[in-house]
Order: sequence, then structure tokens, then C-alpha cells
Amino acid sequence: MHASRTVHAHGAHDADHAVRLPGEGPGGPLPAPAERVAVAFDGLAAGTGPLTWGQWSLWEAMVRHGSWMPLGGTKALEPGTGLADLAAELRYLVTRYPSMRTRLRFDGGPEPLQEVAGAGEVLLEVHDAPADGDPAATAAAVEAHHRHAPLDAAADWPVRMAVVRHRGAPTHLVVLVCHLATDAAGARTMLREVAERSTAPAEGLQPLDQARWQRSPAGLRQDERALRHHEQLLRSAPLLPSRPLPGPTPPPPGPRYWTGELRSRALGPAAAAVARRTGATPTTVLLALYAVALARATGVNPVVLRPMVGNRFRPGLADVVCMLSQLGLCSVDLAGATLDEAVDRTRRAALGAYKHGYYDPRRFAGLLDRVSRERGPGLDVSRVFNDRRAETPDDGAPVPAAAELRAARAGGGFRWTDRTDRPSERLFLNVEDHPEGVLLSFTADVHHFPAERVEPLLRDLEGLAVAAAHDPAVPSGVH
Repeated sequence: MHASRTVHAHGAHDADHAVRLPGEGPGGPLPAPAERVAVAFDGLAAGTGPLTWGQWSLWEAMVRHGSWMPLGGTKALEPGTGLADLAAELRYLVTRYPSMRTRLRFDGGPEPLQEVAGAGEVLLEVHDAPADGDPAATAAAVEAHHRHAPLDAAADWPVRMAVVRHRGAPTHLVVLVCHLATDAAGARTMLREVAERSTAPAEGLQPLDQARWQRSPAGLRQDERALRHHEQLLRSAPLLPSRPLPGPTPPPPGPRYWTGELRSRALGPAAAAVARRTGATPTTVLLALYAVALARATGVNPVVLRPMVGNRFRPGLADVVCMLSQLGLCSVDLAGATLDEAVDRTRRAALGAYKHGYYDPRRFAGLLDRVSRERGPGLDVSRVFNDRRAETPDDGAPVPAAAELRAARAGGGFRWTDRTDRPSERLFLNVEDHPEGVLLSFTADVHHFPAERVEPLLRDLEGLAVAAAHDPAVPSGVH
């Protein structure tokens, strides 16, 4: 039988094998939890093996960026939810999904291993909000604390769960998951199955099985095909100027990587209109608009992009809760294209990126290094595009009038959200859902792309979508 018990301290571990990654955000002081409920699991499949391609891609990014990249957040609980219900939810997570009970093992070899535990305990923290206080504020503080706190990849479980009680009743649940355990698509599967409490066997290849396939003859053939495709693109990619783009001011002192975000009410319906007319997905439309905006901002064409590839279309991987996403590679020639033609060219280029977006990232890194040395300075493939939204079918809603879309543009807003020296890609666009529409979050290395160009780039992308919503002949302006 499984059991839950209250404990008051984390267990010790061998610090010689600890790999501690910082968290994110400002954090803040937090009183010790009122309780720590130990949720036990046992009798589950266990094993040790190499990292998968997706895990390795993300692990390298986490180490380079210096963060365990927490996913998740806080939700308000239904009245009547008990502590036992939440302990059962945590047990469900670690029992059903091997990635939620996976840690890394460092045995002195050149690469870490993934180790799936068959038994153990994971802690559920319980924090009491002041009787006369706001439990939502306490929950926000708990989330900020755990998001900021470092994670030991060898000793800590990848899931952190905490409950906030107010006057004895649970009111909020905080759940944070290390990105190494799952990508956004896997997280959506997890949320759906947790809500349903599905008892059907988890489908698909789990990470240890994936790692074995990737080293099989079929997996090695997939990797070779991907590398050949990538090498062709790297050898034909335009070389960029070695100096940064000119800007109104020299690169500012201080942090090198700046992140700004544009909240747009117009972009979603405008991109949906273009998608409906062209037969492309909204993601492809936004990728095309990003390519056009970059070409207009930099004067460089063709545009080499690295779209995030979910790899969920591959056999046995659709609903696995794990880290599968990898960066693809494509090149789009936009010269003389209308925006509709740009969408079509991007769609064809992106298909190659998706087909070949499942590969050994260590071999790709070696290939990129070799081709960069042979071609000389200026080979830059660090223009990343990541649409984090779930794919949704066209709801058939009428396209807003052009005047409505133009008015909606005025309702959005731009702001800077972060400045850091943590290394990132030179240009990285994240697309996310937002209560007000679509959120574009763009990180730029301001030593190469001036900060003054970030907001104009995002507003140009939005403006292109609005212009193309009702006019298939809008020129891209790329020569």
C-alpha cells in the first residue's frame, strides 16, 4: 500500500554528484511550511539509460542558460478540496509519468544518464496563509520562492507541489515542473489526464524506450538523414555581417540579452484569416510573418530560421509526457514575394524542418562547428521561433473588418520584461496565448540586434498580418 506521512526536512545527498541549476525570477523569503507530506510510490518500472535527443537538447540549453526552466504555476482550488485529494494528485503524477520520477545520474562519464526511480517519496508542502490575509498573495509568494530556488538535477525530483491553506482549508495549489521532464505538448496531455484521472495504460514510447530506439539502426538512419539535410542548409545559408546591425545608439552597458513583449488583440484574428485563405496553419503564418519582419529589419535574405519542432507526429510519441521538442532548421527565400507567397514558401521550407527535426543535437553541434570554421565568420542560425500555443481548429468566425483590426492594434502594448547576461539565442521569438489575444515575447542579443529595433520588429510583424488579412496581394517588401 502507498502511504503519506508528515516529515520536516529533506534527505541528505552526496554533494559530489550534485548539479544545481538556478531557478528564475526574483524569489523572496518564505516562512517554513506548516507541513511536508511525504507521498510514497513503489512497485513501478525503473531503469537507467542515456538521455534522449530531446532531453539532451534541453539539458544543454538549461546548463548554458543557467536555469532549470520551471514550467507551471498556481491555480485556485474548488471548495471542499482536501489535502488527501492533493496528495493523491501528486502520487498520480509520479506514478503515471516516468519523467516525473526521473533524475540525472553523473557517474564520471562524459555525459549524464537518466535514472527512472521505481520507488521513493516526493514531498507535498503545505503553507498556511494568515487568517486575516489573502491566500492568493501567499500562493504567489510560494510560487515565486519555488520558481527561484535552485534544483539539484541529481537529487531533486522534477516536480514541486505546494498547497496553500486559509483557515484550515486548501485554497490554492502551486505546481512547478522542470522543463527537462516535459515540453508544452506533454504538459497539456498531463493536465488533461490529471483532470480525467485516466486509468488506461499510458501510451507511447517512454524516454528510456526512446533512447534505445534512437541508437537502433532505424534511429541512426533518421539522424543521418537529418544531418545531411542540415548540412545542405548550413552550406547555402547567407553569411551575416560580422558587425552588429546599426542602431540609434551603441550597445548599452549592462546585461546583454533583453526581452520585450507585445500583447496583440489584432494578430490572432488576422493570422487566422491568412491561414484560412492560404490553407496554412496559424503557426506557419506567424513563422512566415517573422521571417518577413526579420528580412525587412536586417536586409538579409534568404532568412534562416530555427522553428521549434514538437515531434508529436512521429509514431508512438503523440501523447507521451516528456521532453520531445527540438529546434529544426529551414531557409526561406522571400525575394519579390507577396505575403501569401511568403506563407507558401515558408510552409514548404518548414516541412523540411519538421521532417528532419528529430536528431542527435551533439552531432548537429559538431556539424555546425565544422561548417562555421570552413565558411568563416557570419554563419548564424540563432533565429528561433517557438509557438507555444495549442493547435486549435478554425472556428469559422468571420474575419473582423480591416478597420476593426487596425483599431485592435491600438489596444495592444509593448513592454520590456527582462534584461540578463544569461546566454540565449541571438533572436528568440516565443508566441503564447494571452487573455487579451496573442503574446509575442522576443529576446535579442543587443550586441547584435539593437534594443531600439525590438519593438518596431514586433509591430511590423503585427502590421503585416493586419494588412494581409483582407488582401492576398500585399507585398512582403523583401528584395
